[in-house]
Amino acid sequence: MDQNNHLNDTAEEEPSGKRKTRSCNGFKVFLAALSFSYISKILGGILMKSSLTHIERRFEISSSVAGLIDGSFEVGNLFVIVFVSYFGSKLHRPRIIGIGCFIMGMGSILTALPHFFMGYYKYSKEDNIAPSENSTSSLSTCLINQDILRNRTSPEIIEKGCEKEPGSHMWIYVLMGNMIRGIGESPIVPLGISYIDDFAAEGQSSFYLGILNTVAMVGPITGFLLASQFAKMYVDIGYVDLSSIRITPKDSTWVGAWWLGFLVSGLVSIISSIPFFFLSPKLNKPQTERKVSTSSHGPKTNGERNQTATLTNHMQKGAENITGFFQALKSILTNNLYVLCLFLHLLHLSGFIGSLTYVFKYVEQQFGRSISEANFILGIINIPSVATGIFIGGLIIKKFKLSLVGIAKLCFCSIGLGFLVQLVHFTLICEKPVAGLTLTYDGNHPVESHINVPLSYCNSDCNCDDSHWEPVCGDNGITYVTPCLAGCKSLGGIKNPKVFYNCSCVEVTGSQNRNNSAHLGECPRNDDCRRKFHIYLVIQVLQCFLFATGSIPSTLLIFKNVQPELKSLAVGFHSLTIRLLGGILAPIYFGALIDRACMKWSITSCGKKGACRIYDSVLYGYSFFGLSTVLRAPSLILFAVFISLMKKKYQGKDTNASENGGKVLDETTLEPLNNNRDFIPSPGTNSTFCT
Repeated sequence: MDQNNHLNDTAEEEPSGKRKTRSCNGFKVFLAALSFSYISKILGGILMKSSLTHIERRFEISSSVAGLIDGSFEVGNLFVIVFVSYFGSKLHRPRIIGIGCFIMGMGSILTALPHFFMGYYKYSKEDNIAPSENSTSSLSTCLINQDILRNRTSPEIIEKGCEKEPGSHMWIYVLMGNMIRGIGESPIVPLGISYIDDFAAEGQSSFYLGILNTVAMVGPITGFLLASQFAKMYVDIGYVDLSSIRITPKDSTWVGAWWLGFLVSGLVSIISSIPFFFLSPKLNKPQTERKVSTSSHGPKTNGERNQTATLTNHMQKGAENITGFFQALKSILTNNLYVLCLFLHLLHLSGFIGSLTYVFKYVEQQFGRSISEANFILGIINIPSVATGIFIGGLIIKKFKLSLVGIAKLCFCSIGLGFLVQLVHFTLICEKPVAGLTLTYDGNHPVESHINVPLSYCNSDCNCDDSHWEPVCGDNGITYVTPCLAGCKSLGGIKNPKVFYNCSCVEVTGSQNRNNSAHLGECPRNDDCRRKFHIYLVIQVLQCFLFATGSIPSTLLIFKNVQPELKSLAVGFHSLTIRLLGGILAPIYFGALIDRACMKWSITSCGKKGACRIYDSVLYGYSFFGLSTVLRAPSLILFAVFISLMKKKYQGKDTNASENGGKVLDETTLEPLNNNRDFIPSPGTNSTFCT
């Protein structure tokens, strides 16, 4: 008998061992799949931020509308995040995440689709004449005492062709695609983290979450490299003869292959969804499985009675949960420390989100760098500084075992120093001389306003169309809107003209030569501006490091001042508020303020105002950093009040090193990983810049 029992025990142990192995392998597959999904969602977010300027020009929209497109991701996410977080945990979580990744991929592909249904991009108004015309005739030169036929399109042609023109409403599909991408992204973070927390070995959750967030850094690195490469490619690559394109990536009318990025991120998201459909909803332990199998042989009557009792209890608990939810919400909203923390985070992050949305355009307009260069340089310098800052912040808390008040002071110091460093940006603004917009056409005097600047003696007889945009750089270092307005009477080359001669408005100081020339394209920035750009990069690295140092402390402050049982609700409501009032609204009002700095708008073939061609760089700089400063300065004042109230509340308890230091160490490693991506408005993209 003993021998038989021993054989039976061995037979039972082997399947248990196999089940343990399968559970372990299933968890590892889930962790790998979730890491891939994190990479895909961050990749899509980076490409959207990086492509926003190209989308603005391609669809002839203002910066405020581009900000609305960017914020649509948060709108889609907010539509379903509450339902997904609550009901998703009761369903097949891996499958829900897989469906989300698939939807996210389809949203990215929808974002790129308008490119295939629109006509070729026309970077200047003259391109609307006829494709068979010689390219030299489209470049307007000064024709003295001759009446020229302005390149106007008949109303019939305008009405017929506007649907596929850049100025039409095709950008709505981009907005819808980004919104769908936000809907698909919603289950990845809450359900993925909860799954890891449920089925990881005891005490190993923080380790796996650390792996997850570390691997996810592949997303921004890949995103910036791809965005930089795609920005160098012409938007209609593969469809037009690139040798006939007169503009370069440094021109303000250049549009890169923005749609390629969304196709790539869409395919990556769809591929990342596949493993989730083959994973188990639960990774039960052998003991649990045996209990279930044993109980299944019990009396059915007892089981039926238990099910009925359970159903009744659930109905009663459902009503209690609704009441409890509102009571819990009331509790955190009447908590002065939590509400104050919420407001100061909202102000600080609103300035952060708005600046991040338009940082690539700022670098282009202020320092004359292409969008491709801006993507590459900012991505390369910011990722290491952010990663280092986050690590240092966590290390300081762990090494010095900071109390809650100490954590708040660390956060205040990092944000305060970052704010002071940001003020240096006001000294790094470059002036950009443009005849007819910032200077008179003869280039000798500044103008008070760029609106209706009168013609000069050098171009008053040229019959120029001031609605054109074909900038040239004179030998005097001044940019002119068109060769005609520069008074240029002849051009060199036939197939691809680059130089214009006999430019009467281009007067070089100290030169006796009246036969001055101009080159196609805007003038490059001077040496002083190039020096300021290098200082700007140093300031960016330092600012990113300082703000990132305070990221973990600020995360802890969100839920440390509420009751432990209200921690999840506090983080969730914080996330909702920041996304709604920061992630959605900040890009819109930042864009509207930037639009006010525009000096020259394009006119679409439909006769409407399109995208901005050139900005007042001084006004742009002061507006860009001014609004961010106005938002962040009150947040520092509120932070000082916040620390003062914390001292009063925790005096005698928390002003010294925490008594339960071990608990503090655990929370500083686990909680930020659990919640950091829940409260930041744009997961995976925001932590990359600190403008």
